[in-house]
Amino acid sequence: MKMVGTQVAAARTAKNLTQRQLGELVRLDAETIASIEQGRRALMPNVAELMDQHLGLPGLLTVAAHEMPTIDATPPWAEEYMDLEAGAIALSWFDNQVVPSLLQTENYARAVFRCRVPAHPEAEIEALTARRIARQGILRRSTPPTLSFVIWEAVLRDRIGGDEVYAEQLRHLRSCGDLPDVSLQLMPLGRTSHAALDGPFTILETRDHRHLAYTETQRGSQLISDPNEVSIMARKYAMLRTQALNTEQTRGLLGRLLGET
Repeated sequence: MKMVGTQVAAARTAKNLTQRQLGELVRLDAETIASIEQGRRALMPNVAELMDQHLGLPGLLTVAAHEMPTIDATPPWAEEYMDLEAGAIALSWFDNQVVPSLLQTENYARAVFRCRVPAHPEAEIEALTARRIARQGILRRSTPPTLSFVIWEAVLRDRIGGDEVYAEQLRHLRSCGDLPDVSLQLMPLGRTSHAALDGPFTILETRDHRHLAYTETQRGSQLISDPNEVSIMARKYAMLRTQALNTEQTRGLLGRLLGET
C-alpha cells in the first residue's frame, strides 16, 4: 500500500495539486487522501479510476488497486480506525459476536484470538492480546470519552475460554458498567424486532466533532465517512438503545448470569 500511496503523491505533485484539491476531484476529503498517500488506507479501485482520469495516468493506479491484496494482517481501515478511536470523544458500539474489544479482559481477548481458524502462532496471539489491552487505555484517560455499548445477550451465553474466563469477563463488564462515562446495555434474546440485523458496528465522534462509522466482516473492514451512511447507522443505534435492556436491567442480568441472584 505504501508504494501505491507514493505513486499517488508523486502524480498529484506533478499536477501541482494539493491533497484537498485532489480530494475534491475524487470526492474524498484531504485527510483521506493523506492516509492513502501514507499507505495507511487502501486505494479502492473506483477511487483509483477517478485518480487516473484527473491525474492523466494511463490506468496505472487502477491496475495497482486491483492487484493489491484484499486483506492485510491488520486491515488498513482498522489501523486508521484505531488511531481515531484513541482520540475519540464519544463511541457508540454494537456487537453481536464477541464482547467489545474495549471491554475484554486479557484472558478473554487471548481466548478469542485462540478461536481463529487457521490458528495464530502463540507468539502472535500474545502480541495481538497485548495490543488489544493497550487500546483500553482510552478508559483511563484524564478526560475519557463518552462510551455507549449495546451487546447481544447471546455473546454472554457463550463461554469463550472456559468457565473461569467467562466469570471473570462478566464481573469485568459489570465493573465497566459502573464507570461514570460508560453506558452498558444488553440486547435480550427472544425479541420480535431488532434494528441491527446486518451486524456489529461502531460510531465515533472525533475531537473536531466529525462523525464516522466503522464495520468489520470476516475478511475485511471499512471506515465510513459519508454523512448519509453515518446518519443511517446513528439512527440504527438510537433504535437499538430503545430495544435493549436499560443499564439497571443489564446489571441485574449480569448478576443472574453470574449466579448471584
